[in-house]
Amino acid sequence: MKYVILVGDGMGDYPIERLNGGTPLQAANKPNMDSIARDGACGLARTTPKGMETGSDIANLSILGYDPRKYYTGRGPLEAAAIGVQLDSNDIVYRCNLITEEGGNLKDYSAGHISSEEGAVLVSLLKENPGVSYRNLLVVRGGKAAVTYPPHDFLSQQIEKYLPEDSMLRDLTLRSRELLEKHEINERRRASGKNAANMVWFWGGGKKPKMPSFEKKYGLRGSVISAVDLIKGIGIYLGLEVINVPGATGYIDTNYEGKASYALGALEKKDFVYLHVEATDEAAHAGDVGLKIKAIEDFDKRVVGRILDGMQRFDKYRILLITDHYTPISVRTHTNEPVPFAVLPHKKDDVEKFDEVSVRNGSFGVVDGLLLMGKFIK
Repeated sequence: MKYVILVGDGMGDYPIERLNGGTPLQAANKPNMDSIARDGACGLARTTPKGMETGSDIANLSILGYDPRKYYTGRGPLEAAAIGVQLDSNDIVYRCNLITEEGGNLKDYSAGHISSEEGAVLVSLLKENPGVSYRNLLVVRGGKAAVTYPPHDFLSQQIEKYLPEDSMLRDLTLRSRELLEKHEINERRRASGKNAANMVWFWGGGKKPKMPSFEKKYGLRGSVISAVDLIKGIGIYLGLEVINVPGATGYIDTNYEGKASYALGALEKKDFVYLHVEATDEAAHAGDVGLKIKAIEDFDKRVVGRILDGMQRFDKYRILLITDHYTPISVRTHTNEPVPFAVLPHKKDDVEKFDEVSVRNGSFGVVDGLLLMGKFIK
């Protein structure tokens, strides 16, 4: 049996007036996702355990069947694993975003998706003056993780209210504004109409987690495909092979076809592939309805369709189609509603389309996200 999980990050949404009261999933032309829903079985999954913050880290651990309440320590150490940062057991790792601050407010949590080349120069400047590690991570030797806030959760709000209480992190954050504001890279970005990367933001701190391997837990050898370090890091801690696809960016220009092709190739040798696409979530964070619809349609045609066709080469297979969480256009951040999913092949139910409303009539009903993996591979 071959298993593939297809994750469209942040696809869930609320009704939008300009879409005649529909959601982007309802408005999008997505025949392949709809065919999985129509020919298989559907439901809703709670991917964020009660009392936990909704995010891709928590939600994707849940989808994989790993209880975040037991195994999640923070986003930082997961991303550190993806870029090869070696940690001691007492190290605390924080995610470090380059952001755009304007008039005391957070304008852009990613500084216009600043290029890696530009970001490397700015972060290196901070490392010299002093203390911020390369590649947008800060490693603190010992201590306890401070309370921090994801920058995408308070867009257009005052930064002062969300600064870390930890004095070191607070000072580094404020100091970064002084160092970065007038850097030549930011002067060029402003001149060309781009957002400046004029401050850093620390969040998601935690220590190195310990988790049983995916093979030990489920008896399956597998791979993970994503352009996002967070997802790669989860894969590394679970002992999954991380497959780096050329041209995979995490945005609307990602190599969708490459992801599908590499996934099918991996299944020739192993039992399981976790294929994650970030573009849908990024469009939602940007508040761009049209871009989110396009990302959904690209995911459907260029990934889901190719996977459906390619899986025919295997005698037995199962596909789980899911979104990890809602990222509604109206709020531009993550929310914790149960998310739609569909499983194929499965005893058919009465659902005809894959969206937030249609799957409510699915035969799975509403399930605990932690139990979904067990239902999927049984």
